[in-house]
Amino acid sequence: MTDSTYNARAAEQQHLLQVYAQFDFEPVAASGVHITCRDGSKLLDLYGGHAVASLGYSHPDIVAAITRQASQLFFQSNAVALEVRAQAADKLAAFAPAGLNRVFFVNSGAEANENALRAAFKKTGRKKIIALEQGFHGRTAAAGAVTWGAADKWYGFPYTPFDVEFVPRDDIAAATAAIDNDTAAVILELVQGIAGAYDLDPDFVAAIRKACDRSGALLIIDEVQTGIGRCGDAFATDVYAVKADILTTAKALGTGFPCGTVLMTDDVAGCLGVGDLGTTFGGGPLACALIATVIDVIERDGLLANVRKLSERIKAECITGPVTEISGKGFLLGLRCAGGAKPVRDGLLAKGILTGSSNDPDVLRLLPPLVLTDEHVDELAMVLGSL
Repeated sequence: MTDSTYNARAAEQQHLLQVYAQFDFEPVAASGVHITCRDGSKLLDLYGGHAVASLGYSHPDIVAAITRQASQLFFQSNAVALEVRAQAADKLAAFAPAGLNRVFFVNSGAEANENALRAAFKKTGRKKIIALEQGFHGRTAAAGAVTWGAADKWYGFPYTPFDVEFVPRDDIAAATAAIDNDTAAVILELVQGIAGAYDLDPDFVAAIRKACDRSGALLIIDEVQTGIGRCGDAFATDVYAVKADILTTAKALGTGFPCGTVLMTDDVAGCLGVGDLGTTFGGGPLACALIATVIDVIERDGLLANVRKLSERIKAECITGPVTEISGKGFLLGLRCAGGAKPVRDGLLAKGILTGSSNDPDVLRLLPPLVLTDEHVDELAMVLGSL
């Protein structure tokens, strides 16, 4: 029985670093797309733990997969080959955009981007990365170096490990001028999540691909947030019909279990040999069992079609109440709110719906599980209309 008087926030303050802004509720259980709080209330989760809970909570296939794998082989490192790892890599390569045949498993999105950048430098022998204004790629040294605003806010290191040039998003002239023979790679999110679900202009993305081809630079597409079905296709790269040399993804990949991956072409992989990349926990048996299961469930249950259908419903029916415009793709959506996003987020939370904020103070983010239903969209539209 849950003790309703326990205060987890106060308990955390005894020893945990206080570096996170936190909501005023405490989850104690979750099932499907709903969270049960310590006070007994329930929330419709349209935020999914920063886009992580791709299959919601307590999905029976996920519970069965992790239970089965944990009882069979809990852990072994990459010093030995594993059937479960090979199976996960096979499924992921088949699910990924054509040509991204090589897989390197890691533990998180930042680690995936860190290794993608390392591979780009090793492949090209060049010194500079082009990144986009408003983009976010992680908080480690290399990933943070290509994150817009990190140096002014939280980066912390005295120097970045390489040269970085930021260009304005959707500015074709600026981007093509910046991509030159010193450029190792361009890194970008096709839909900038933290920036407020800002979807890049397809013509801008196509121009960057052409400029990379001309200069010999690589194109790294960061799908840490947009990948694994969130944008209504396997990856946002498929939605934009653009070819990546390297693609990173994490978050939804393990539907809550820490894991990430770097996908790359055979050509890029050809520059890497034994010892060039490494990880202790990446590609562990539990993660790999869950990665394979997530892909199986998405394909078996038609969740990509579900995302596309319900995304169109949200865009059509949720421009109501304070919402004036909706950006983004699939289940990575930004609701632009008259009077700011925070009052809307708080109003929804008071009525039992959890959503997220963004770096744009006027944009509320929706990152729901892919198993959302029409009933949940009805509830969102009704509550928004009442605010």
